[in-house]
Amino acid sequence: MWAALLMDRALGEPRRAHPLVGFGRIAQAIERALYRDGRARGVLAWSLAVLPLTALAVALQLAAARYSPWLATAYAAGVLYLCVGLRSLDEHATPVAQALRRHDLDAARTAVGRIVSRDTQALDAERIAAAATESVLENGNDAVFGALFWFAVLGPAGAVLYRLANTLDAMWGYRTARYEHYGWAAARIDDALNYLPARLTALTYALLGNAASALRCWRLQAPAWDSPNAGPVMAAGAGALRVRLGGAAPYHGIWEERPLLGEGDAPDAHAIARAQALVRCGVWLWLAALTVIAILVRHVSIF
Repeated sequence: MWAALLMDRALGEPRRAHPLVGFGRIAQAIERALYRDGRARGVLAWSLAVLPLTALAVALQLAAARYSPWLATAYAAGVLYLCVGLRSLDEHATPVAQALRRHDLDAARTAVGRIVSRDTQALDAERIAAAATESVLENGNDAVFGALFWFAVLGPAGAVLYRLANTLDAMWGYRTARYEHYGWAAARIDDALNYLPARLTALTYALLGNAASALRCWRLQAPAWDSPNAGPVMAAGAGALRVRLGGAAPYHGIWEERPLLGEGDAPDAHAIARAQALVRCGVWLWLAALTVIAILVRHVSIF
């Protein structure tokens, strides 16, 4: 895990031929071949997209372990490196904060449009900062902590399973006419895989920020959010930062009312940077805790 995150910090995501891009094309081909608006088809499509690649990850890990423990370690680190996006999170959020500091709203809207799905041209500076801060907090779980959790539990195959399921949720997990039933499996499986990681992420945010505010917002505000996992993560994160998020946002030309999250100050460029720091500090906290656990387990096994 240390090696994977150091690789991520040094190299960032692969600029060419990222495996997730290839997986996206495979998922699109499966959708074209199998699509019918029904849950059974969605389950079949999800299974064909995810399970063979997860099984391949298991087989490669077992083969590497038989050959050499060093090769198995290198393989595991390489897989996790491809499954986490800590540096990518910074690379997408930092330009938003920089543009806001320059008071360049056009550049800020363009930058935030790369990480959120709402209509960015209708956003003022405060709502741009809120959108970016929400994205950092939520993707701290989806792109970082979730992969770390499942890697710790199931090894490289766990990270692969989580990342592919999360990608399919982003492609199919929408309540639209096309995906209402076909995307049901992708959405529900992602919810299940994220249940524990999301709550550990929320707890991490609380430990590293204003704990009383984070826990209060998590308890009172998260249940009102549509997503059972994004709610705790963003409510606790907003509370930890003592910043106000949520509220109305424009989608497809319509302003949608959303529950309020957090408390305290209005978001700005500094709030985005603080959210980024919260995620980074959380990662090092997880690594330190897991390192201690690994040492203790190894010590116990010796005796």
